[in-house]
Amino acid sequence: MTTNGSHTNGLQPKPKFAMYWAASCGGCEIAVLNIGEKILDVDANFEVVFWPVAMDAKYADVEAMEDGAILLTLFNGGIRTDENEHMAQLLRRKSKILVAFGSCANEGCVPGLANFSSRQEIFDTVYDSAASASTENPYNVRPVPSFTVREGELSLPLFAPHLKTLDQVVPVDYYIPGCPPESHQIAAVIDVVIAALHGQGELPPPGSVIGAGNSTVCDECGRTRNVKMIKQFYRIQEVAQIDPDLCLLEQGILCNGPATRSGCMSRCPSVNAPCIGCYGPAPDVIDYGARLITSIASVIDSKDPDEIEHILDGIPDPAGMFYRFNLAHSLLHAGKPAWKS
Repeated sequence: MTTNGSHTNGLQPKPKFAMYWAASCGGCEIAVLNIGEKILDVDANFEVVFWPVAMDAKYADVEAMEDGAILLTLFNGGIRTDENEHMAQLLRRKSKILVAFGSCANEGCVPGLANFSSRQEIFDTVYDSAASASTENPYNVRPVPSFTVREGELSLPLFAPHLKTLDQVVPVDYYIPGCPPESHQIAAVIDVVIAALHGQGELPPPGSVIGAGNSTVCDECGRTRNVKMIKQFYRIQEVAQIDPDLCLLEQGILCNGPATRSGCMSRCPSVNAPCIGCYGPAPDVIDYGARLITSIASVIDSKDPDEIEHILDGIPDPAGMFYRFNLAHSLLHAGKPAWKS
């Protein structure tokens, strides 16, 4: 009998679990820890073999494993560097079940908005003191792929021309949306896998979105919709009094509910905040931005082109509004500067 935690009863080894953090903010890692006592089920049923943010594990440890040795990998973050892409390919080979975990891995999320800019424009903004009031870089030092020092050669991951989603790089078995996924979503996935391990259930069909709904946020929202036509769009801070019962879009407040997948129980609209789309496109949505544009057009009270244009001019940052979470996975993928670079 071993005592290192790798066996459940001294006879059968635990299936292996891994989690990796690519181009993202780290919120998905925190969300896993926020599942409370459910984390004990992970420890009881899995051997955690690779989770860089929580344990000391090296890439070489993963490379040394047999292909398919890891039962379940939660991969969060988009693919922005050659290191991210290498790890996506490596964990795909080593994992029986690879899950795109969270909005960044699914759609690109906020880091994917950088796809509107070229690599040069991004670096100028980050490293050029003249371009950014928050940057102090008098010698205009820029990152380079490799640099020789006395101790040897130092290297940095190569920054790709544009960010890609996980399934644009490797095949993905399941998707868990959310920015980050909520505790009940993560718990649902863990329960499904554990039940399958013990012969008490079956895994969903490959490609399934799990831990979320199959409709839109609007269908979960309890607000009344009267098909009211509007003449102006407002930022939420510009509205003196928000009607707690009326659809936010019909009050001129841009709300992404019509295009966004259900499953969050309409948390934001229920507290007078518009949906911003973090659960990703609803099941029948081909392009998230196109669906939103259609929804917004349906409530504009005008048939005059000039007036319609004036009303639409009231939308701040349309690109960020329509593609805040899913530019990298949309039909656009990126803007012209990124494609050119």
